[in-house]
Amino acid sequence: MTKTLVWVEHDGAAVKDATLSAITAASKLGEVHLLVAGQGVGAVADAAAKIAGVGKVHVADDAAYANGLAENVAPLVAGLMDSHDAFVAPATTSGKNIAPRVAALLDVMQVSEILSVEGPKTFTRPIYAGNAIATVESSDAKLVVTVRGTAFDKAAREGGSGTVEAVASTGDTGVTQFVGEEIAKSERPELTSAKIIVSGGRALGSAEKFEEVIVPLADKLGAGVGASRAAVDAGYVPNDYQVGQTGKIVAPEVYIAVGISGAIQHLAGMKDSKTIIAINKDEDAPIFQVADLGLVGDLFNLVPELTGKL
Repeated sequence: MTKTLVWVEHDGAAVKDATLSAITAASKLGEVHLLVAGQGVGAVADAAAKIAGVGKVHVADDAAYANGLAENVAPLVAGLMDSHDAFVAPATTSGKNIAPRVAALLDVMQVSEILSVEGPKTFTRPIYAGNAIATVESSDAKLVVTVRGTAFDKAAREGGSGTVEAVASTGDTGVTQFVGEEIAKSERPELTSAKIIVSGGRALGSAEKFEEVIVPLADKLGAGVGASRAAVDAGYVPNDYQVGQTGKIVAPEVYIAVGISGAIQHLAGMKDSKTIIAINKDEDAPIFQVADLGLVGDLFNLVPELTGKL
């Protein structure tokens, strides 16, 4: 049976949702093993072993992996690939940092952001900003795959009985050094796991108007806050709010696009949302072609009115 190694993305305390989707994808290839790398990650490993469908959890507990530096993690993964047929990682910022390095060390082609598993080495993946879906087949002996989380259901966090096994560290490569990090803290749900997202576009005109119009609606709905690339480039909000091909790929239950015209790169990041609601004064805006509900009018009047009625 094919043995698949899944890299576990975690925050030092809990397994992140993106990993659960990657596990579901990996289960379609064969037996699922997990890799938990970090420092003081015993609790994460125990939680990972309880995930449904997991057979074994490899734990690399070492200071070299404390900050998840891809240059240190990739050699660890490559070493474990002697006993595995495929490596799967979520297509997150971290996953997309580690997987190509693993592919390079193994001298194989990476299959990026798969949407489905069609066979032992056959997958579908988006091309042309999601406007076309390609079916690709790998001819390499080892597979390296990243998974678009919105395309797969999340594996259950409970129900599994995997065994935990320590693996030897490959140490610090000395190539890079962790200097520091600035993490944006918010009481709102994270975009990739939010059930409702309210996004604003360039039409809002300023950071002050974005805060005045978008944030109260999001607060009323308990929603995550997103933005188009144009809004981010204009400085209305930080980069981690960006939804789209060059931002975050989301698929919430409800996606509310306010003042967003619907450029291809933005649609690529949110068109899998269950229900899309668009508010825009331009009735010919491309966003209305994918919207389930559309409201044509001045967002500065409509959105406060909507917020007030909630």
